[in-house]
Amino acid sequence: MARKFTLREAESLLPRLTELLREAVALKAGYQAAERRFASLTSRIAMLGGANLDQERAADARRERDGAAERLNHAVAAIHETGCVVKDLDIGLLDFPALFRGREVYLCWKLGEPAIRFWHGIDEGFAGRKPIGAEFLESS
Repeated sequence: MARKFTLREAESLLPRLTELLREAVALKAGYQAAERRFASLTSRIAMLGGANLDQERAADARRERDGAAERLNHAVAAIHETGCVVKDLDIGLLDFPALFRGREVYLCWKLGEPAIRFWHGIDEGFAGRKPIGAEFLESS
């Protein structure tokens, strides 16, 4: 069973998650850049029919991409180990499983927000975010 957070528990993790999430966002950008370089190189090789293939350069590009992917996977795993869910690395969006009136919902937090101020149903996503009000606080 997945961990369920209270608002207080989730917010207590924000300083650490801010650090981890910033790292993951930067690592994703690094991975995407490495992937573009590798794809560009393999495209050129394919267009040339493999002629004049610089095997060392291709191997370096592959190692760079694979290393970036591994670092990114480790960063995301570190976030998941806290019990929260990475929803979108492009905007730095995390969800925390919680209970509201006996049903599972997500506390929703975006990098840069000073606190967790929103929640949504598990099928609603970011667009369905609702402000955490007294009703939510009283029932959780």
